[in-house]
Amino acid sequence: MDEVFKALADASRRRLLDTLNARNGQTLRELCAGLDMTRQSVSKHLAVLETAGLVTTLRRGREKLHYLDAAPINAIADRWMSRYDQERARALADLKTALEQDPMTGNEFVYTTYIKTTPERLWEALTDPAFTRRYWGVSFETDWKPGSPIDWHEEGATTADPEQVVLESEPGRRLSYTWHTFTPEWARSVGVDEETRAKLMQEPRSKVTFEMEPAGETVKLTVVHEGGETLLGMSRHGWPHVLSGLKTLLETGEPLPST
Repeated sequence: MDEVFKALADASRRRLLDTLNARNGQTLRELCAGLDMTRQSVSKHLAVLETAGLVTTLRRGREKLHYLDAAPINAIADRWMSRYDQERARALADLKTALEQDPMTGNEFVYTTYIKTTPERLWEALTDPAFTRRYWGVSFETDWKPGSPIDWHEEGATTADPEQVVLESEPGRRLSYTWHTFTPEWARSVGVDEETRAKLMQEPRSKVTFEMEPAGETVKLTVVHEGGETLLGMSRHGWPHVLSGLKTLLETGEPLPST
């Protein structure tokens, strides 16, 4: 948390966060073009923000894209805002609101977390039905080989479709698959109304990618969900809860309490 406060103390770094909040997934060149700072200065500020967990990066070919991660801001707000009166908390509240307002642009939702585990154990938690049912309420029926179909089991509904397939599978490093079909049975089982389901069906099929990278005693897990506006709007609320449950289960052996 000290690293987060240190990062937010600098006005230039706050401007970088504002820039990414306005349009996520920018290259260093794009960030420099929009700010009155040298490339070296921007690089140094981004390094501080990344150390604090406020910015995460992904490689796309030769380009390195930078994404805002508001999770540390949420942690500060949850811990500190309840301890102080409204006046003293106003700065944090405004910052939290600014960073959470429309955090996704384009067609990607990106979320990074650090989990005290091993890449092998994390892979098992992402693929083994005995794990996924405990923190997600979902289980997958597949052999996790690229090109293999995936049947989804969730809330008593089974979703199968030829386009539900494994795209990439590198145990302990990278996993990618296409998202499930939004059937009427699925919608009824999870409480999605028909109007929302119709919007989801009009969007191209999305895909999710999990990237795992050892980081000391932890594993850096980055989740990238590529899809349409309606699905990504739902993902903004869904993925943080799922990944918090995953982290809690791996680190404590117990799932999050039911809400």
